[in-house]
Amino acid sequence: MKKTLLAVAALCVLSSGAALAQQAEGPWMVRARAVNLDSANKDSTPLGLTVNDKTIPEVDITYFFNKNIAAELILTVPQKHTLRASGAAIGTLKHLPPTLTVQYHFDVAGFKPYVGAGLNYTRFSGVHLPAGVDIDRNSFGPALQAGVDIPLSKNLYLNFDVKKVYIKTDVSAGGAKLGTFKVDPVLVGVGLGWRF
Repeated sequence: MKKTLLAVAALCVLSSGAALAQQAEGPWMVRARAVNLDSANKDSTPLGLTVNDKTIPEVDITYFFNKNIAAELILTVPQKHTLRASGAAIGTLKHLPPTLTVQYHFDVAGFKPYVGAGLNYTRFSGVHLPAGVDIDRNSFGPALQAGVDIPLSKNLYLNFDVKKVYIKTDVSAGGAKLGTFKVDPVLVGVGLGWRF
């Protein structure tokens, strides 16, 4: 009986220690990532539109409601792209794509995988296209996410993250709609996260 009580007491102490460690980290996490943006370039216009792929900086702010559920706001600076028609450069544009996801973080010893889903809003600006050609400046679409945080030291994590973001814009010429251009990039990122 004494051994059973000691085992139960030890389990309670370990459990409370783990809970305190979780609380000691705090509900906030900030990550900085380098992200490779790989565009799908799906075009329903007759122009054969594409934008270039690139590596971009990304910062996100995450709030943990509990150990499993979190919300993440993903941010970057406006990104400039070259727009091509059938391989030939026809202009440039910038896009700013803040994204908000809700995540589920799994309980796994040694690392912390997660999945997320949410909404992307993209604002196109600095649009320089041939006279008469224009695009819709706003895009709303879903975003899907999967990643993992690997502890490096107290409150410091190595992060790997993959997102699929749905971004599209209507293309017009002379006021008439030509079709829809879908950027729909896959973003693969690596970076560091700080929990506090």
